[in-house]
Amino acid sequence: MNQLDALKQFTTVVADTGDFKQLAQFKPQDATTNPSLILKAVQKTEYAHLLQETLQHYRKAPLDETMDRLLVRFGREILSIIPGRVSTEVDARLSFDTAGSVKRAERIIALYQAEGVPVERVLIKVAATWEGIQAARQLQERGIRTNLTLLFSFSQAVACAQARVQLISPFVGRIYDWYKKSAGSSWDEAASAGANDPGVRSVRRIYHYYKHFGIATEVMGASFRNVGQILALAGCDLLTISPELMAQLAASQEPVSRALDPAQARAMRIERVSYDEPSFRYALNEDAMASEKLGEGIRAFAADAIKLEALMKA
Repeated sequence: MNQLDALKQFTTVVADTGDFKQLAQFKPQDATTNPSLILKAVQKTEYAHLLQETLQHYRKAPLDETMDRLLVRFGREILSIIPGRVSTEVDARLSFDTAGSVKRAERIIALYQAEGVPVERVLIKVAATWEGIQAARQLQERGIRTNLTLLFSFSQAVACAQARVQLISPFVGRIYDWYKKSAGSSWDEAASAGANDPGVRSVRRIYHYYKHFGIATEVMGASFRNVGQILALAGCDLLTISPELMAQLAASQEPVSRALDPAQARAMRIERVSYDEPSFRYALNEDAMASEKLGEGIRAFAADAIKLEALMKA
């Protein structure tokens, strides 16, 4: 058994890509997309027609609506390949606009439903800002399932649990990036690998907290830099993995052991915490890594949305 198949014994494997033609060979359950992945995909010859067809069919529609229709087109193609759910992201420029995020999410779901896609097969991705989490709370109450992305801190995870969101995506690799850059020449790669990786430690803490208290929100590790980070989280509810790293896992026959276990989490001594808006904002502000990476992530996704709009205009 290769490592990818072995991992699937403990964890739901999710593909992190807009390049859906790579999906079939890895047989993931779910798939995630974001503006950066879609931008990358539409610039490839094999996907350029999806952009052109969307523009031709909806050339009189507002640009933001055409953007959502393009995202849904990719989502439909992905859902024709995978058995589970696809995550489609609300425009990052709405990350601090609760009402705007709700409105945009409802339109995306309506577009999927118009194409015959059941609501339970779509997760709406929203940035895990305070405003995004409150938007997710409202969407969940309306039967729209959410995936809270750009999650870097324990406080974000706790607030998401309080909002009863469907799923969170803690970004392992970006946490790792920050600590490695911060350490500079003193960074010890070997000592900070596997279970000692700062991104892995962050997800493990969240997983243990959720399982200890019986929180139903799913934990999906994301943004991996190497196979070691993935294997150190074997047993996490879900892991969303790029096709490149899935290929590495599929090429290895090394054994895979379960690293996260809900029974062990339930036996731990963990204190329950909660956040209101002021305490959430203060906790996030106190975490320099999370504050910086959240802001950076929103800016990067927004910039790629603008680039995608520029392609559409051209």
